Amino acid sequence: MARSRLRAALIGVGAWGRVLGKAASQSAKIEFVCCAGRNAERLAAFAHDMRLPARADLDAVLADKDIDAVVLALPNELHFDFAQRAARAGKHVYIEKPIANSMVDALAIAALERAHGVRIVVGHCARLLTGVRAIRQAIDAGKLGKLSQIEANFSNDRGLRLTREDWRWYSQRAPGGSLSQIGVHQFDTLRYLGGDIAAVSAAASRHSPVGAEVEDQWIVTVHFADGKLGTVISSWTSPGTFNVRATGSDALMVYDIDQTHWASPEWLHENATLYMQARGKGPADRQAVAVPPGNMYRDELEMFADSVRGGASCELSAANGCQALAAVYAALASAKRHSRAVELNEIIAAAQADNTQRG
Repeated sequence: MARSRLRAALIGVGAWGRVLGKAASQSAKIEFVCCAGRNAERLAAFAHDMRLPARADLDAVLADKDIDAVVLALPNELHFDFAQRAARAGKHVYIEKPIANSMVDALAIAALERAHGVRIVVGHCARLLTGVRAIRQAIDAGKLGKLSQIEANFSNDRGLRLTREDWRWYSQRAPGGSLSQIGVHQFDTLRYLGGDIAAVSAAASRHSPVGAEVEDQWIVTVHFADGKLGTVISSWTSPGTFNVRATGSDALMVYDIDQTHWASPEWLHENATLYMQARGKGPADRQAVAVPPGNMYRDELEMFADSVRGGASCELSAANGCQALAAVYAALASAKRHSRAVELNEIIAAAQADNTQRG
């Protein structure tokens, strides 16, 4: 008889592992049956708090036939190594965004699906926010008319708190700083709402006084394949900000949440605002739209479980994760080229060539 829930091992016992652990505990489709981490003291504390068995030997976890999948909540540069080990062991893999630390690794992760017959899902959760889903529904229903622009901002104050002990301090470990860590969410949001991104042009700077290697300010112009335009803004020296604006010929919609509650999805709808403003109407005539409650972290884990059970890719596919990361790397290249537009296909083709050479 088939198991009612996907049985997964949680790999990574930091703050985000706790967020995912809480989300899984609220699901009827996936359960964490153990946790694993490199630091024995942190692993023990995490296992105690989350009421999960601690497993120090990852090889034993991967060899356990009673475990269907792994959920990776690790620093970005570890994604490929752990995903490859898991896929070779026949385990399905969920990876926190971004899919990898480099485009070469991202494409190699995507190739693991076909090579080993496993499902790989990347946790681009922002598109699952109930307000973002409402905007997409309005677009699909034609309520905005012909869509022309999409603007998105994801910012917080992490850049003011970075220290050399944090892996996000270093450009090799967190390329582009805020852009690869939180701005990448908004590239995925724009793709979800507006379709394929053809190219980006970007400007970046370092504004935080702490002296970290990474950029902490980004403004990116997004060029959609069908001619629409968009912007992604991301700052690491800002009060918490997450908002999305979609503009069409008949109306616009704006969604804004309290980003300080990002790790507590059950509260995000409480102080969120979502409104529609029709053409010919002013701010006083904006129409408020109800924001339903939701849990984007539970939803993404359940999409993973459904993908495994159904044997088919889902919207949070590895290919989708590669497109979001390609936008990040195209922005990095653009900023180095005095904001000239860089096509995502250029970034992907270069990574494919590097992967071929790597064998």
